[in-house]
Amino acid sequence: MLNYAGTPPLTAMADTDSRQLIAAELRSLIARIDLSMRLIDAAMTVDDMEPEDDSATAGSSAIFVLDDVTPRFATAGAALNACRAELDHALQQLSASDGPA
Repeated sequence: MLNYAGTPPLTAMADTDSRQLIAAELRSLIARIDLSMRLIDAAMTVDDMEPEDDSATAGSSAIFVLDDVTPRFATAGAALNACRAELDHALQQLSASDGPA
């Protein structure tokens, strides 16, 4: 993640340029969220596919294993989804302001 703590303030620029800069940053954040969501999906898939202790499941196909990790992944995914929706909305609002007033 980028650290903007020591970054000097942006100089004044044309309104169109600043909107383009903001839109590019929003698209970058959306791409990072999409990547995080894919990582969560992959982690949930890997957790579902990990073999269980063979001694407990030998010969039985009616055993269900409940894990405590999936709910946390699902909660994180839902939060990322909400964040992505808000970023999409911000990008749409910014695009709408590009048109004539």
